[in-house]
Amino acid sequence: RRAAVRARPAPRAIRVFAAESRGEVTLLDYGAGNVRSVRNAIQALGFTVKSVDDPAGIAAADKLIFPGVGAYGSAMDVLTSRGLVDPIKDYVASGKPFMGVCLGLQLLFDGSEESGGVEGLGIIPGVVGKFRGDGLVVPHIGWNTLDFKRDTGLMADVPAGDRLYFVHSYRATPDVDNEDWVLATCEYGGEFIAAVQKGEVMACQFHPEKSGEKGLSIFRNFLEGNVDERGAGAKTKPTAGVDAGLAKRVIACLDVRSNDAGDLVVTKGDSYDVREKDDGGDVRNLGKPVELAGKYFKQGADEVAFLNITGYRDLPLTDAPMLEVLRRSSETVFVPLTVGGGIRDFTDSNGVSYTALEVAAAYFKAGADKVSIGSDAVYVAEQYYANDKKKDGSTSIEQISERYGVQAMVVSIDPRRAYVNDPSETKNRCVKTSRPGPNGEEYVWFQCTVKGGREGRDIGAYELAIAMEDLGCGEILLNCIDEDGQGNGFDHELVGLVSDAVTIPVIASSGAGEPKHFTDVFNATKCSAALAAGIFHRGEVDISEVKDHMKGGEIPTNEFRSVL
Repeated sequence: RRAAVRARPAPRAIRVFAAESRGEVTLLDYGAGNVRSVRNAIQALGFTVKSVDDPAGIAAADKLIFPGVGAYGSAMDVLTSRGLVDPIKDYVASGKPFMGVCLGLQLLFDGSEESGGVEGLGIIPGVVGKFRGDGLVVPHIGWNTLDFKRDTGLMADVPAGDRLYFVHSYRATPDVDNEDWVLATCEYGGEFIAAVQKGEVMACQFHPEKSGEKGLSIFRNFLEGNVDERGAGAKTKPTAGVDAGLAKRVIACLDVRSNDAGDLVVTKGDSYDVREKDDGGDVRNLGKPVELAGKYFKQGADEVAFLNITGYRDLPLTDAPMLEVLRRSSETVFVPLTVGGGIRDFTDSNGVSYTALEVAAAYFKAGADKVSIGSDAVYVAEQYYANDKKKDGSTSIEQISERYGVQAMVVSIDPRRAYVNDPSETKNRCVKTSRPGPNGEEYVWFQCTVKGGREGRDIGAYELAIAMEDLGCGEILLNCIDEDGQGNGFDHELVGLVSDAVTIPVIASSGAGEPKHFTDVFNATKCSAALAAGIFHRGEVDISEVKDHMKGGEIPTNEFRSVL
C-alpha cells in the first residue's frame, strides 16, 4: 500500500564546518568498533561531540547517538556490565532525539540469533536473524539501494536509487508487529529493515559515517532536527531496469612503508619488489598516504585500504606514524578504511607480550573499520588442518571476529602459481589452466606465501580461504604475486577458484592495468570487489573511469563522487 510518489527537491550540498560549534551531541562510546569515524563525521558538520560511557552521561544527553560495530552478544554484555541497559531504555522512552547506527539499530530489537541467541533492549518488536539463502554471500558488505516506506526529513537528501554503505551478517525483517517503526528497507536475500523512525527515535542499519556525502546529510538532518514526516508521499525503490541492488566495489589500495630516510610513503612494486632499479635502490615513493586517501575518496572509491608492508622488528603498536595516518584519514575520508600489517601476537624487546586482538583494537581506535591479517593466517590455517579442523577460540581470527564481528576481519592471501602435470602431485586443489606452465604443465594450484611473498608454504589459496571462513573471517583479499604490477588484468582462474569455494566476499587484487579489467573480473567470477593500486597512484586511470566502464558493461555500480 503506497501513496503516489512525490517529486523530491535536489539534495542540499554538504558544508564542512571548522571553527565555531553549532551545538553539542552526546556519543555513547562503549567500545563498539570504530567510534572515531562517527565522531569525525559529526565534527565535520560543525557539532561538538561529548563522549559518555555511564548512566549519568546518558541521562544528561539532549541528543544521543548510539553507534556499534561488532558481535551482538559482546555488545549486550558490555551494556549490561556497565549498567547501561535501563538508562538507554529510559532515554528512548523520554522522546528526546536518539539515533542508532548499525549494531545500534539491531540492539533495539527483542533479541538476536547471533552469539547463540541473546536478549536485546526490547524496544522494537522482532528478533534479528542471520542472512540466509542458497549461494548468498555473507556478510552483506557494500553499497545498496533502499526502498522507502515513508518520507521523513531524516533522509530527505538521499534520492531514491542512491546507495548507502552496509556491512553486517545479521538483519531484522519487517512484519506487522514493527511496521509502524519501518522507515526504509533493503533487498538482499529477501527484504530487511534498513532504517527505522518513530518520532525523535531513529536508527539505520547502514553506516552514514561511511556513506560519503549522502551519509553526512543524514547525520546533519538528525542534528538539526529536520526529521519530521513530509506528508503522504513516499519514495520508492528504482523501477525495473534501473541499476539497483548491491553494487560491485572498487577499492583503492595504498601499500605503505618506511623508506630509507624513515618517512612513511605509499609505494608499489612489481611482484612485491618495491625498490627502484636505480637511484640508489630506495623504496619507490608514489605519494603521501593521507593525501592519496583523500584524493581517492573524492574520485569515488568505495573503500580505501592501507597495507603497512614495513618489516616489524618490534611491536606495531609503537608504529605511531601508521596510527596517525589512520586518525587523519578518518577525519576527511568518509568511506570504509581497512588496515593490514603486523596484526599478530607479539612479544616486544622488553619481553612484554601483546595479543593480536590488542593490536587490532589499536587500529580500530585510530579509525580502521576492518583489519587484515596476512602471514599469520597461513600459520593458523596450517594448525587448523593439523588439528583436524577443530576450533578452540584461541586464534587471532576467532578472537577478533568474536569481539568486533566477522565483517571486521579480512584475510589477505598472497599466492603464486605452482604448476603440476597432474592434480595427484599435490594435496591442494588444482585447476586446468589456460596458461600452461614453463614445461607445458596443464594444471596449476595457487601456493600461499608468507614473509611478503618470500617463503612458500604447502597450502593453497583454496584451502586457506575455506579454513578462514570457518574460523570467522568475513572477507578475503586475494592477491596474486605473478600478476602484481604487470597490468595484464586479474587472474580469473585464481579469483574464480576462491570465490566459488567460499560464501564470504572475495576482493580481486593484483594485475589491473585499465578500466576494462574490472568489468572483466566481475563478469568472469563471483568476486564482490576489485582492488588496484599502481594505476591509481601513477594517475594512469581515474576511479571514475573504472566506474564509467563498469556501468557501460551493466555491472551494478555505486555512483559516488564527493564534493566535500
